Amino acid sequence: MSDINPGLILVVGAVLVPLLPQTLRRWYLLALPIIGFVHVHTLADGTSVTMEALGLTFEVLRVDALSRVWGYIFNIAAFLSMLFAWHDKDTMQQVSAPIYAGAAIGAVFAGDLVTLFVYWELTAISSVFLIWASRTERAYKTGMRYLLIQVGSGVILLAGVLVWYTQTGSIDFGKIGIGTLGGNLILIAFGIKCAFPLLHNWLQDAYPEATVTGTVILSAFTTKLAVYALARGYAGTELLIYIGVTMTAFPIFYAVIENDLRRVLAYSLNNQLGFMVVGIGVGTELALNGTASHAFSHILYKALLFMSMGAVLYRTGTCKGSELGGLYKSMPWTTGFCIIGAASISAFPLFSGFVSKSMIMTAVAADHRWFVWAVLLFASAGVFHHSGIKIPLLRVFRP
Repeated sequence: MSDINPGLILVVGAVLVPLLPQTLRRWYLLALPIIGFVHVHTLADGTSVTMEALGLTFEVLRVDALSRVWGYIFNIAAFLSMLFAWHDKDTMQQVSAPIYAGAAIGAVFAGDLVTLFVYWELTAISSVFLIWASRTERAYKTGMRYLLIQVGSGVILLAGVLVWYTQTGSIDFGKIGIGTLGGNLILIAFGIKCAFPLLHNWLQDAYPEATVTGTVILSAFTTKLAVYALARGYAGTELLIYIGVTMTAFPIFYAVIENDLRRVLAYSLNNQLGFMVVGIGVGTELALNGTASHAFSHILYKALLFMSMGAVLYRTGTCKGSELGGLYKSMPWTTGFCIIGAASISAFPLFSGFVSKSMIMTAVAADHRWFVWAVLLFASAGVFHHSGIKIPLLRVFRP
């Protein structure tokens, strides 16, 4: 087991899903991420597994502190998503979801750029079925656009890897940086998956079109895998500070006027990614620790918010804010969970979002970037407005 990439547990395990009866299938899907989590925990830091092929050395498994954090949270997210999807009997989703989660986990333990590319493309191909599972014409068209963009990100990544190998003679996935054609191409590929400004529309279009459970699963892996890749390859790249601060600010204005509450959460997801990108750009120990902790906490509270809105959609048939009200009476548990998620994303004291955002903003202040700090503070206030007030208070508690 020590030679196996933890992501393969879910990817290979998904193959058996259609062969199992529905009752056993649910327990089996819950067991896969548990086994994966235990496997991640048993792997020692410094573990490395390589294989030779095509005259190259591929590091198919690399374990260190950075990959371990993402390995833990991705398995936790997979377990919670499978639990939320307990009622779902759709084989398409039951197969694609663990493959998608497993591919993301496999990518964070990839030690070379070619292995990363393989898992990178597998996340794109497997995740689109969570959108198509809605089985509507709009979902089909949105899914096709999503697939083209995600596969396009992989093609650019492969082109960057080839150029990088030509320039450096190495395919190791470590510090890359900008300033070379290969490094710039790889950054663009990572940026597409991370929903950089002008490369972000696929996120707001695709996530709300997925199924009730599919949106929860999608929110956890694709963009946070890109954050991991940026932290691995571009820590301390100043350009990312300005990209990230833009990401924190511009989605706020769209979220304020948006009526579809799942789309509001998609915009706020883009906003939260900006905090992580800023932390990576600052690149200090505190900033990178803040980025990792914010990615960890964000996956949890964003999944909770998407679960809450998914429950509303499942119960009422709509997520349009103008058509909802008084849900605290008929859905008290959902209301409570929604408030917890809203408090965390709003960085309310004693909640996880407060801790992780504070780490990033403190790192920015310690680097004497006061304008960036001020924009992050403004962005935090904006998030409190649309995710902390607009969703739980105006839509759940209003008459």
